[in-house]
Amino acid sequence: MKISVIVSTYNAEEWLEKVLIGYSVQTYKDFEVIIADDGSRPSTKALIDKYAIDYPVPLRHIWHEDQGYRRQEILNVAIVEASHEYIIMTDGDCIPRKDFVEIHAQQAEKGRFLSGGYCKLPMRTSKQITKDDIISGRCFDVEWLKSIDKLRFSNVLKLGASPFLAKILDTVSPTTPSFNNCNSSGFKQDMIAINGYDERMKYGGPDREFGERLENFGVKGKQIRHKAIVLHLDHARGYKTPESLAANLAIRKEVKDKKIKWTPFGIKKQEQPS
Repeated sequence: MKISVIVSTYNAEEWLEKVLIGYSVQTYKDFEVIIADDGSRPSTKALIDKYAIDYPVPLRHIWHEDQGYRRQEILNVAIVEASHEYIIMTDGDCIPRKDFVEIHAQQAEKGRFLSGGYCKLPMRTSKQITKDDIISGRCFDVEWLKSIDKLRFSNVLKLGASPFLAKILDTVSPTTPSFNNCNSSGFKQDMIAINGYDERMKYGGPDREFGERLENFGVKGKQIRHKAIVLHLDHARGYKTPESLAANLAIRKEVKDKKIKWTPFGIKKQEQPS
């Protein structure tokens, strides 16, 4: 299966470089990386251009002008531009383990989207991870991470689980599989069928709403939170506001109550074609 990995970013070159290193050493090779850029400064383009020269897989940069938080708009562009039938959604602050793309490829299933998790790191650890730590895989070692700063028990479980234990943990997990932009994937045709992300939504749940419409469309979530591993690097969230959270919750409530599948505020700005 050919895969498009869509990585969202905004003015975070230090973190994005670590993520690019992570995708350069994947065990699975049949994929492209698309950087969906919500209006970053020129230094982000310079970083991507530098890596693209000899990157082991196709690396593309899709950018639009900075007009405030418009992540959902650039993600919709990236979905349309994706070259392949299967799409992994992730963020520019999430370093993938070497088997990340391979796990998504193995677990992909028609009529399902995959719901992965993430291991959130403190800032001290996020800063200390180097290129060599990523290439060697050292940064995914529980004891190495603990030697730098604290590590949540849930992260110890994810990082320390063998493939057999990860399968059991995903089976018994009380967490409902949901679509999250750190670590989720699905078929492009399903994403197009629901008209992509709702571009009215700001920070605080737009990916969850996307997954809820996929569910209404008949594409159910599948848990892989202990199988597909990313390290979530720490950062501030200055774009998080009570207003955006309240507006997003209202949209999600309507989606749930009315079983909405298609948004007229997505890829196509129109009501669902008959």
